[in-house]
Amino acid sequence: MPRTKVALIGTAAELAPAFAEVRAAQHISPDFDPAVQAEAEAAAGAWRLASHLVAARVDLTAIEFVTIDPPGSTDLDQAIQIERNGSGYRVRYAIADVPAFVEPGGALDRETHSRATTVYCPDLRVPLHPPVLSEDAASLLPGQERPAFVWTMDLDADGVLVTTTLQRAVVRSRAQLDYPGVQESLDASGGTGDSLPVLLHEVGRLRTAQEIARGGVSLGRPEQDVVARDGGWALEFRAPLPIEGDNAQISLLTGMAAAQIMLAGHVGVLRTMPAADPRDLQRLRNQARALRIPWPDKMSYGDVIRGLDPSHSNAAAFLSHATTLFRGAAWVGFVGQSPALTTHSAIAAPYAHVTAPLRRLVDRYGLETCLALHDGRDVPGWVKAALPALGVEMAAGARLAAEVVRQCTDRVEAAVLEAHVGETFDGIALEADTVQLEEPAVVARCGGAGLKPGDSVAVTLRVADLATGSVRFEATPRT
Repeated sequence: MPRTKVALIGTAAELAPAFAEVRAAQHISPDFDPAVQAEAEAAAGAWRLASHLVAARVDLTAIEFVTIDPPGSTDLDQAIQIERNGSGYRVRYAIADVPAFVEPGGALDRETHSRATTVYCPDLRVPLHPPVLSEDAASLLPGQERPAFVWTMDLDADGVLVTTTLQRAVVRSRAQLDYPGVQESLDASGGTGDSLPVLLHEVGRLRTAQEIARGGVSLGRPEQDVVARDGGWALEFRAPLPIEGDNAQISLLTGMAAAQIMLAGHVGVLRTMPAADPRDLQRLRNQARALRIPWPDKMSYGDVIRGLDPSHSNAAAFLSHATTLFRGAAWVGFVGQSPALTTHSAIAAPYAHVTAPLRRLVDRYGLETCLALHDGRDVPGWVKAALPALGVEMAAGARLAAEVVRQCTDRVEAAVLEAHVGETFDGIALEADTVQLEEPAVVARCGGAGLKPGDSVAVTLRVADLATGSVRFEATPRT
């Protein structure tokens, strides 16, 4: 069943035990073994005292980098600066230098290979690295000197990448910005001037146009927020702000530049995905019809998605279903001959993960690979040795994270609905046994009369069990 990211809003103490049970059942914990914690603390302290390491790096502290993240974020992987460069743009993207803190083969290194990715639960995150690194010494916090990989990418007037450079540096972020604040600044500017919000939006629009020309598509999926209301719970879809899409285009630009470096150097780890299966595409067309989403025969699914308002519940459900086209995504490491598939079909280009090393294991290896190739050096042996297994490790970590999110979402939906057992709701059948409620924003299993996609149904809630996360309706088709 399609799922969306859950962000918990308001007081939710009664749900905390349910989320803790999910984590315990999946054997994950925000805590770290003492040996791992001690190694992380030592690494954090060593960087603060390592003036010789600072001196060996390019000093880019004069560059006015800022971070842009969801409100309240502390694990800050990226900082950005954009300026006009003739008729084009210069984009500088600083990425946290996690390898500076992780000793290959050490306890921390082994732990990150076991975890592979940060897991975001509604009430807390289970980090890839101990918070002394991920939320402090390695995080690009404002006003602090931090080690970073700095990508400098020059774009022409159409947003096409012209040149790429990469260097290890010391940076100092000037401010920690969030998406709502940056969007507000952009709106207040009227889209004119040379401020970061304006330039980010200009570059974002140009890169989106390049994406469309390539045949790529960005989903812009809504988040499903859990809101404390009137002594109970409500679920709402939150549409991403336009500036979030612009910011995502910078990450995609960097990942595409990284993939080109890897392919030219015949070593690296790509994020790949095959083209959509025609059967999945037809199934999605049926779901579009069920959700009253117009999809003319000659229109691509990318054009359909770009024309949707994700704040609308039907559009939100459709965007969740659209992820079924993205089956088969993988991380593929290679040394020597390039893999048979080098592209990511949603991006419509070769692509690599290199912009979130605090939260994804693979990015640490991608960054070290790109820097060595860029500098004309051999890729470090510890990097090459890890590449064959990285895809399996990342896939296992991603599956675990998705399962935890799914189970937490089930419990949230059960908590929202548990006081309404026996009540009837309006909905739309998505499949023979699945219904999308109009209110609240829930997709759930449904028994009773046989349903056809697109049926308008009245559904009666029969089960809403917080302990198991089970939600079940019975439905009767109506005209």
